Amino acid sequence: MLISHPHNFLFVHIAKTGGTSVRRALRPYRWSGRYAPALFFASMMSQMTCPRHRLGVKFPRHAKCIAAKEMIPAEVFDSMFKFVFVRNPWDLQVSSWHHIGREKPHVLEGVKTFPEFLRRKFDPERPYDYMLDISRELQSDYIVDLHGNTIVDFIGRYENLQTDFDTACDRIGIPRIQLPHERRAVDRDDYRRYYDDESRELVARHYAPDIERLGYTFD
Repeated sequence: MLISHPHNFLFVHIAKTGGTSVRRALRPYRWSGRYAPALFFASMMSQMTCPRHRLGVKFPRHAKCIAAKEMIPAEVFDSMFKFVFVRNPWDLQVSSWHHIGREKPHVLEGVKTFPEFLRRKFDPERPYDYMLDISRELQSDYIVDLHGNTIVDFIGRYENLQTDFDTACDRIGIPRIQLPHERRAVDRDDYRRYYDDESRELVARHYAPDIERLGYTFD
């Protein structure tokens, strides 16, 4: 999550949806304004002397929007432009497969194929693993309150990343920014080619709430 009080916006960062590029583009707007020195100092203190965000001045990178709603004064939260990017769940899992294989290959020890990767990821008996579980979470959980109501103002799509980010910049009131290519994925085939019928259905069942709320299909 990235918050700018000077520019009155809140970006909710869902893993594997282009959020690292969005954060990089918006970072210069985070500390601008009269409160910049105090905010920057508080953030540094949170990281250096009080790990795990004990000061409450900085939200974790992948915090859900409900966390901000519960902790920020209502009038401040309501006035902010809150936005997020989402991604086709089937495509997201292929991205996760490549990312983990590149960054943390030990997590996939013994896993030879993409369907095996999904069976391990969605195995209810396996121990918790951050790399597997962060992209296992429902995207819809990031954008709703405790009653299931959508509490973000704009839902952009990874499939239209630059165009939708331009819209977000317009809503914030800042110049449009060309997104940097952070953590660019390796060249790969169409995500649909990774799936067999069983693995396709596995994703469909787990992400059914996302598919219904966000309108994604396998094709």
